[in-house]
Amino acid sequence: MSGCTQTDKPRIAILMAVYEPRMDWLREQLCSLNAQTYPNLMLYVRDDCSPTVPYEEIQSCLQECISAFPYVVQRNEKNLGSNRTFERLTQEAEGDYFAYCDQDDVWLPEKLEILERAMSESGALLSCSDMYIIDGKGAQIADSITKVRKHHVFHSGKELAAGLLTHNFVTGCTMLLQAKLGKRAAPFCPYMVHDHYLALWCAEQGAIISVEKPLIRYRIHGGNQTGLLAGVYDKASYGRVRIDAAYCRMAWLKENFPCCAKMKKEIEARLCWLEARQRNWNHRGGAMLVWRYRKFSQLPSLFEIVACHMPEWLFCKFVELGKRNLV
Repeated sequence: MSGCTQTDKPRIAILMAVYEPRMDWLREQLCSLNAQTYPNLMLYVRDDCSPTVPYEEIQSCLQECISAFPYVVQRNEKNLGSNRTFERLTQEAEGDYFAYCDQDDVWLPEKLEILERAMSESGALLSCSDMYIIDGKGAQIADSITKVRKHHVFHSGKELAAGLLTHNFVTGCTMLLQAKLGKRAAPFCPYMVHDHYLALWCAEQGAIISVEKPLIRYRIHGGNQTGLLAGVYDKASYGRVRIDAAYCRMAWLKENFPCCAKMKKEIEARLCWLEARQRNWNHRGGAMLVWRYRKFSQLPSLFEIVACHMPEWLFCKFVELGKRNLV
């Protein structure tokens, strides 16, 4: 542990999972955390058993960059993946709010101050923000996530949980939430990225507020883990990544997610839709039911009804256009 902080403001614990970090990007991120204007911070860092970046180098980087508040750095005994590492950080951290942090972005100095104020003034359980987009060299390529992900739409208010079942607008590295809710959410759904599950958890219990102002510089590069068509290369991988994984997610939520009766019906209806999508994709019928439930996600529903009959080469062309945000 290092540093000290004394203030009457609620404590924000920053939770950072690192794995094989590029050290110049990590240093830039840590310096942006150190420059936060919010006065009561604590940083928790977990290295997910990086195989080639020495743990001592990560420790040294923290010692060099973080001086404005205390920090704790630890290393997983074995590789757990980002979701379980963030889950572990959530379980062990102490604070009033949790802010989730990636290893390769840059936070604007006022980020946490603005998000905490938005929550305090609105009574929301979770806040998030827009992002500037930068490339691997740090050059800005867009002034909003909506410019590079055209289907990304921010929402604020209550009763957002049903929509979050299929469309997540909360990006983890912009997210601030009440710590007690984060702790109650663990263990996280194994079929959802941590930010999606935490957003769903908070939305089921109250309000979310989106600050439609960029508060970080989000780095998009070849190594990013998430993306609409990440892991999709052909029809078989599309079925596994976009349909089968979504089915597993919804089936898990049906059995494990604590929610009201109305939400249970929403989950069951989407499970029927996903079962139909599986049948349609594997040429076992289901297209009519996919069409019936298209309101849950219109573009994928319509695309899959047609795409399952496309020749492989044409399907791959559409995937390429999708990855370039052209469709």
